[in-house]
Amino acid sequence: MVTDVTDADFEAEVIGADLPVLVEFTADWCPPCKQMGPVLKALAAEEGDRLKVVQLDVDSNPEMTKANKVLSMPTFMVFRGGEPVKAMVGARAKRRLLEELADVL
Repeated sequence: MVTDVTDADFEAEVIGADLPVLVEFTADWCPPCKQMGPVLKALAAEEGDRLKVVQLDVDSNPEMTKANKVLSMPTFMVFRGGEPVKAMVGARAKRRLLEELADVL
């Protein structure tokens, strides 16, 4: 399951998570972000025991967007142990995303 996070609950949901967390910084007006919806749902369903998948709307949550220096959408960041360990920009196929995540899972 892909869940939505906000500036208010980012600390609890992402930084304090037991699993690595893939955060998609997204926006309603972003076509590539919308394209990633089914990819992220499939990823969350297949890897849910090893990876938490969340989305953060950049327009509604400027604090975490700025704090993580996000300038383009979609931006994907992986947090492990409360720290960002990987960042990727742009839409991608599920297979490629899994390949890129292999070293952090």
